[in-house]
Amino acid sequence: MRIFADLHLHSKYSRATSKDSNITNLEKWSKIKGLDLVGTSDFTHPKWIQELKTSLSDDNDTGIYKTKTGMNFILQTEISLVYTQDGKGRRVHHVILAPNFDVVDQITEYLKKHGRVDYDGRPIFKINSQDFVYELKKISSDIEVIPAHIWTPWFGALGSKSGFNSIQECFKDQTKHIHAIETGLSSDPPMNWRVKELDKYQLISNSDAHSFWPWRIGREANIFDLKKLTYNTLLSAIKTGKGLEGTIEVNPNYGIYHYTGHRSCNICLSPEESNKLNNICPVCGKPLTIGVLNRIEELADRNPGEKKENVKPFYEMLPLSELISKFYNKGINTKFVWAKFNEFLSEFKTENKILIDAKLEELSKVDNRLAKIIIQNRQGKITVKPGYDGIYGEAIINNEDTNKKILTTQISKLQKFKVQKNLNEF
Repeated sequence: MRIFADLHLHSKYSRATSKDSNITNLEKWSKIKGLDLVGTSDFTHPKWIQELKTSLSDDNDTGIYKTKTGMNFILQTEISLVYTQDGKGRRVHHVILAPNFDVVDQITEYLKKHGRVDYDGRPIFKINSQDFVYELKKISSDIEVIPAHIWTPWFGALGSKSGFNSIQECFKDQTKHIHAIETGLSSDPPMNWRVKELDKYQLISNSDAHSFWPWRIGREANIFDLKKLTYNTLLSAIKTGKGLEGTIEVNPNYGIYHYTGHRSCNICLSPEESNKLNNICPVCGKPLTIGVLNRIEELADRNPGEKKENVKPFYEMLPLSELISKFYNKGINTKFVWAKFNEFLSEFKTENKILIDAKLEELSKVDNRLAKIIIQNRQGKITVKPGYDGIYGEAIINNEDTNKKILTTQISKLQKFKVQKNLNEF
């Protein structure tokens, strides 16, 4: 049974999230995306956990919770740990999976001894990662801790600001309980393959979505092949890789921290360029935000293209809404893009079927020109201008008709400007 799973989301109770990110919308758009399982997000928040307990049930005691209409959820949250270790400030995010509401309540009670849980769906605690894992495992051996978006500079375990150069350094004697790592939007499997230490961990991908829109939820996900979907079978696949078939990734250039840069100065640099500047902004003279690609170069002990044996396959694709938006040069949340999105959806039912399974001739019946772009996207052939310092990358998709319209509009504006300028001078 093929299962598409996005195991890292956020609810309306997390900061900088859509206030409409409720169970109804998460369920609706997960189904539209083609997801079979999603994380509940934010299970430590007192208001959200009450909504979860009201909306979800596990009648068969499988550890997989369902809505009344059958959408599958797994109990999940993200915790921010900010602490000092070995004389350095550390800031690390971890994804937590739990088997049932009783365990969730125990996790929350443990965390409340160290601070508040009611102000943010992703609360912050002054607990080091080693002790955090140790205490959670005391509550239940079935709790799974997964280092979140491990390369992002500010809160990734291997990010440039965390100060850790290995998973072992972060978790110390509790590393034995870490089985998987989340690659994050700004890196893909080949980038992670370059670090030999990571060979022992399963690479998983999740959206970390702060809204339910189809260009956010499920943009990165995992593909499992399980005889039966239960918490234990899923956990076994995450721990061993058996049953984890692969991942869905965005082009890492799309991620907001792929390149090194400084957004306030509009500076975006490759590792080679930033290294020449000693990672100092050429505009303001302040340190640059070190991007994921640069950080991987620092820790890599394999050359680009090298990898261990038996790596998992993956798709590297952008969401359908992004393709429509860029191909037709329309805003991603415009009526035009939604109309085109729904044309495809009415034919193929889910976005994943459109992006992964539909054949060219089938797609062409809806939109012949965009069909070719969808196939190119499936093949990882869409060029993306790199993101940096909190700014998303941008897909570059050639559409001659749209380009001509843009050029014509620009020329028209320029001509009007020249006419007005001449009149003013007269």
